[in-house]
Amino acid sequence: MKTLTCTTPGVFEYSEAEKPELKSGHAIIKIKRIGICGTDLHAFEGTQPFFNYPRILGHELSGELVEADGAVGFRIGEAVTFIPYFNCGECIACRMNKPNCCVKMQVCGVHVDGGMREYLQVPSKTLLHGEGLSYDELALVEPLAIGAHGVRRADVQPREFVLVIGAGPIGLGTMEFARIAGAKVIALDINEDRLAFCKDKLRVAHVVNALSPDVIQQLSNITNGDMPTVVIDATGNQKAINNAINYMAHGARFVLIGLQKGDLIFSHPEFHKRESTLMSSRNATIEDFEHVIKSMKAGLVNPTNYITHQVKFEEVKDEFEKWLDPKNGVIKAMVRIEN
Repeated sequence: MKTLTCTTPGVFEYSEAEKPELKSGHAIIKIKRIGICGTDLHAFEGTQPFFNYPRILGHELSGELVEADGAVGFRIGEAVTFIPYFNCGECIACRMNKPNCCVKMQVCGVHVDGGMREYLQVPSKTLLHGEGLSYDELALVEPLAIGAHGVRRADVQPREFVLVIGAGPIGLGTMEFARIAGAKVIALDINEDRLAFCKDKLRVAHVVNALSPDVIQQLSNITNGDMPTVVIDATGNQKAINNAINYMAHGARFVLIGLQKGDLIFSHPEFHKRESTLMSSRNATIEDFEHVIKSMKAGLVNPTNYITHQVKFEEVKDEFEKWLDPKNGVIKAMVRIEN
């Protein structure tokens, strides 16, 4: 089978490999779509935490189920996606029903080789039915689940103001699921095109450019002087994360979906006087995946809005670096494998 490996930062190489042989309790998927996410881009740049090379990237995946053992209720030939976080099932996090932050977590395409290849073997317990969704839609379930999980972590309530910082794919999905939860969503980004996308495509009521000199005043005006009661960072940018404390209402929750390598540095008095709650949000759980699929089927989310670039698998090596340049307007690049 054809395989694409990121051998070192900035370098991809195609190669031929043996198709996997089915193991007990596992399933083999013929990969049809690969969504490109920030993790893939950061790995290519050499800025992704918890990462080593060489690595086959890709965890936003969909395909056809071709072999399976222990996949009760699944049939060969059906369209599937899967939960790409392989947990141990035994550690403290798993015992607390938090497999998304397993102590021994193996994320497909990050800690173990991912889906930039024609066939991928995964634990059967991670499979998800396609539910009639297209391969494109199924490959977008995972990134949307990241946002859905962050919204669930924040316990977003109807009518409260939720500020989402970062209008990349994860931030956009977070906005969608905050809206679905009934919140009044505010998008904050430095890219005017992304902010326009939020208003035109996602029906986000309020957008603010983070480069404006009066961001705090704009947020105060939008929230009738209260400031947002939920702030969610989806940038993974140190400056944005450290500054976000200033945007919080008293009693607010601050949820970090974005991940950066540096320290969290903010004023303790500013954080303390608000009686703020700080949370991280890692990966997602089956409840989040099922919520995303249900929302897609109900028409509450149009995942194809996100796909701005489509390429064949054979073109990835030549095209990938272009997706790093903001001028190219990439929201979601989708790779097709025509096998």
